[in-house]
Amino acid sequence: MDNTKKFSGRAAAYTKGRPGYPQALFDCLYKDFSVSSQSVIADIGAGTGKFSKYLLERGSRVYLVEPNPDMLDTAEQELSGYTNASFVNGTANATGLDDNSVHFITAAQAFHWFDAEEFKKECKRILKPDGRVALVWNTRDMNSEFNVKSYEIYKKYCPDFKGYHGGMKDDDESIAAFFNHNFKKLVFENPIEFTKERFITRSLSASYSLKSDDVNYNEYIKELGDLFDVFSENNIVIMKNNTSAYIGSVSEKK
Repeated sequence: MDNTKKFSGRAAAYTKGRPGYPQALFDCLYKDFSVSSQSVIADIGAGTGKFSKYLLERGSRVYLVEPNPDMLDTAEQELSGYTNASFVNGTANATGLDDNSVHFITAAQAFHWFDAEEFKKECKRILKPDGRVALVWNTRDMNSEFNVKSYEIYKKYCPDFKGYHGGMKDDDESIAAFFNHNFKKLVFENPIEFTKERFITRSLSASYSLKSDDVNYNEYIKELGDLFDVFSENNIVIMKNNTSAYIGSVSEKK
């Protein structure tokens, strides 16, 4: 399937179920990486604007670049109150943005869907001199039994499940290669509080998840609900999760 279509029909679940990001990450970006309210940022694969919102709240001009119409329409609805937001129907290798037009590029929960080399070329084209890129993921702590058991359910029921982030590993070599091995990694704790409804909705927001008309959908939902019940306290599960950010240059300079 065309990667730009993997999230068709999942925008509502994505908005309701997906976690946010720790403020400490943005404190670091704006303190240590020269991002400011005057910065122009391209958020590539912006989805429904989950990550972009934090940048918009700090006053930066943000171009939300997203190829999936459902996701982009939802982002525009969710963030309609921000005059510093621009919504762009574009892809990672054809953003539609001008040459040398942005100070910073972000890709949250998205890089694993991109053609890395083509994306790198596009980053070089649209970045201003000395501009940088941040690749960001929310990553489940697989030392958690709850996360291991949920992984087993996805693997059992979802034919498209290749592992989280499309099978990309933490510290994947493709990340280092993208940055010419010249980057900094930041990790922040970001535990996620789930009600049963939100946990199931989060599961349904995944590109690999079954949809309501798929075979075994009801059994899939039941097992997710049963798992939640085993681990919940006062109808809440705290899922162990970290946010990892890889930040660096894509220029050939050392």
